[in-house]
Amino acid sequence: MRNRITIAALFLLVTMRAAAQFITGTIVDKQYGEPMPGVRIQYAESKRPLAVSDVNGKYRIQARKGTLQFSMIGYDTYAVTIKQARSQKIDVKLVEGNNAMQEVVVTEKKGKYSRKNNPAVDMMRKVIEAKKMSDLYQRDFFSYQKYEKMTLALNEFTEKVFEDDHFKHFPFLKDHVEVCPETGKLILPLTVEEKVSQQIYRRDPKTEKTIIFGKRNEGVTDLINTGDIVTTMLADCFTDVDIYQEDVRLLQFPFISPISTKKAINFYRYYLTDTLLVDKQMCYQVDFTPNNPQDFGFSGSLYVLADSSWQLKRAHLSIPSRSDVNFVEHMDIVQNFEPLPSGERVVTDNKMIVQLKLTSFIQKLQVERTVRYQNFDFTAIPERSFKIRGDVKEESSAQMRDDEFWEEFRPAPLTQSESQMNILLKKVQDIKGMKYIIWVAKAFIENFVETSVNPKHPSKVDIGPVNTMIGSNWVEGFRLRASAQTTANLSPHWFARGYVKYGFGDKRWKGMGELTYSFNKKDYLPREYPVHNLTFTYTNDIIAPSDKYLPTDKDNVFVAWKWTKVRHMNYFERFNLLYDWEWENGMRLNVQLRREWNQGAGALFYQTLSNGLLDNLGRWAPDPQGQMLRKITFAEATVSLRYQPGATYVNTKQRRLTTNFDSPIMGISHTVGVKGVLGGQYNYNFTEATLYKRFWLHSWGKINCMLKGGIQWNKVPYPFLIMPAANLSYILEDNTFNLIDNMEFLNDRYASAMISWDMNGKFFNRIPLIKKLKWREYIGINTLWGTLTDKNNPFLPKNQGDPLLMYFPGQFKNGQYHYLSHVMERNKPYVELVVGIHNIFKLIHVEYVHRMNYHYPGTQKWGLRTTFRMSF
Repeated sequence: MRNRITIAALFLLVTMRAAAQFITGTIVDKQYGEPMPGVRIQYAESKRPLAVSDVNGKYRIQARKGTLQFSMIGYDTYAVTIKQARSQKIDVKLVEGNNAMQEVVVTEKKGKYSRKNNPAVDMMRKVIEAKKMSDLYQRDFFSYQKYEKMTLALNEFTEKVFEDDHFKHFPFLKDHVEVCPETGKLILPLTVEEKVSQQIYRRDPKTEKTIIFGKRNEGVTDLINTGDIVTTMLADCFTDVDIYQEDVRLLQFPFISPISTKKAINFYRYYLTDTLLVDKQMCYQVDFTPNNPQDFGFSGSLYVLADSSWQLKRAHLSIPSRSDVNFVEHMDIVQNFEPLPSGERVVTDNKMIVQLKLTSFIQKLQVERTVRYQNFDFTAIPERSFKIRGDVKEESSAQMRDDEFWEEFRPAPLTQSESQMNILLKKVQDIKGMKYIIWVAKAFIENFVETSVNPKHPSKVDIGPVNTMIGSNWVEGFRLRASAQTTANLSPHWFARGYVKYGFGDKRWKGMGELTYSFNKKDYLPREYPVHNLTFTYTNDIIAPSDKYLPTDKDNVFVAWKWTKVRHMNYFERFNLLYDWEWENGMRLNVQLRREWNQGAGALFYQTLSNGLLDNLGRWAPDPQGQMLRKITFAEATVSLRYQPGATYVNTKQRRLTTNFDSPIMGISHTVGVKGVLGGQYNYNFTEATLYKRFWLHSWGKINCMLKGGIQWNKVPYPFLIMPAANLSYILEDNTFNLIDNMEFLNDRYASAMISWDMNGKFFNRIPLIKKLKWREYIGINTLWGTLTDKNNPFLPKNQGDPLLMYFPGQFKNGQYHYLSHVMERNKPYVELVVGIHNIFKLIHVEYVHRMNYHYPGTQKWGLRTTFRMSF
């Protein structure tokens, strides 16, 4: 009997669903034809929306007689009369306008948006004024407990997806697919990271610390040894959203808060749309959107308590459908605010869901971030609690917490798929041939080839970088190189790396060997943050003098693509001992001892002013038949300090990369060369300072400023003078000059300023055809001030015959010596201007560079440079 009732009930439900009639369609922007997600669809008599369009602008709503309305902030409401309750397709084109959304039906021409006599703006001024009542930073102390969970998943899984060539061989994935309750879409969780921490704060002196008590991370990122790149970048892009602050850092951009004291009223448009109950409390609903939808700002709704306190009950934030943000199809952030016994209203829970689409041929992704705040306390915090290094301290047992710990702190249990990450990972690894596929993929992604494909016996030695295996230059000709490095799987404290290479042009073997001891136990490589290492390096190789400024490996095959012929190089043998100590507060100390000899190669040579002859112009010049110095040897010690507070990093197998360029940099170094020690031939002292700062201009983008200056205090030959940081490659390198040749200027005093302005599409977004491309404009100026004091100037007659100074580099042509290196005019800086476009296909950055002065025969006055750069 019970089974019959169940069958009858199911039959009734199926029959009712089959009998239901639905209206479907697609909603697009009339002007641009772009699909519009987030459009609210409802019948005129309904108090709330009955449907919302998806990321492709599609909707589905049950059919019935009445007036069907389509509305979205910043667009005129579209209404259509439904005369019969039958299935039909209605496609809608919405027109951008200044709609006052409190009007139910749009039948008359709308007036221009105005802040004057606007009840929504008047209310928001009161909300902004009232937020200081909930400013916890006015307290002497506060602390609270924080739980975070971030999940990365493949999005929009369907049966059709499993028929795709990428997934049809993985039928077990169906067991791990689940429905996202917020979006109703099928997702496949790939990684899940959880963290439990305590935030502590004191006002005097102002200090804020995070103490992590629990941390766990599981998922497919465990398949690659640099998997922390994914979790670190996710954490840096999808951060805490605190709308009480002036700006909200999200996607590595500062979004103006909708209740910003100084900027919100002018940046956003506000509409008072409804009065409704939120968790049994009466609230005013205020919708908002940026004046220009393509600017980096939020759209959404604020729910303000209707009790004259003007405090927030809930905030619903998203990104406008026409926003210039890359890769984000839809973002939904919901925050709930609750009162504390002391009167402040604080965020108690935060839910963020971001749907990403990188390209059309890659499966869509979803990032879900859940945050729970509780146990707020304002009692005094002991002084010792703030005496931790850096802003974040992770307890030694944080990553060893048991299930009981996580069950206590989780506001809700993990989903079945999230709790079975290890099972998913094992199934992937057990697929026949998968370990070889992973091995090849890791070699491509990480630029290194691992010597083991067995996860149970991870690689102890990695071969690479792959992109340095072949190359060429003017002296070596075609070159082959083999490189390798050990990993923490061999030893978590001792690391070795090196390479051997052979040039078929100069027929010489070269190589490098390095041994590092890390005082801190490492997970994979010695450069992991924070660094505390002692490293000895021996190198016997060849280099172009300007290559020492490259942040990448000088043998990288891509930087070998140069815009000028580099004929002046030198062989060198170097013994180097480096002590490198980094603190969690951003301070870094380097102490370095070096002994090195250099030998001219190609067109580079060393000849002192005590030798020489008159060329056919009657000028003193090097004597090609005269005595040359076969080698120069020097011994030096360097001490440097660098301070970069708030920086975050990701580790690749080749280098460590900074992910947060908002953090300032201050650095100073001093190098002492000592004659008579370890064969050193010269005394010298060189001091250099660095200052970097980024300035955000909100909708106008950002300005990066890099300032440097240095002094060579002693009388020295030209190899110890200061040459500009020149980039001779067509591939862009940050903080280098693009049109200065190898050793073109030699100074003993210099100052440089490199200033760039990324306008983030401020002008392109307002040009009708261009703005659909989402290009972003970029301008910059690179300036160098330099001088050479008389004591180091080989061109002065009084210095002729000096046995210490050397002729500057150059080459003989037709009996005349043409100098490659020049002396800058004291009051005439070198200037190059940069105009660029980036975000081309969301990936390509192109710059046009123009050299403004110091034009010598053969000087390139302009050039094009490019690189690949992805950003939101």
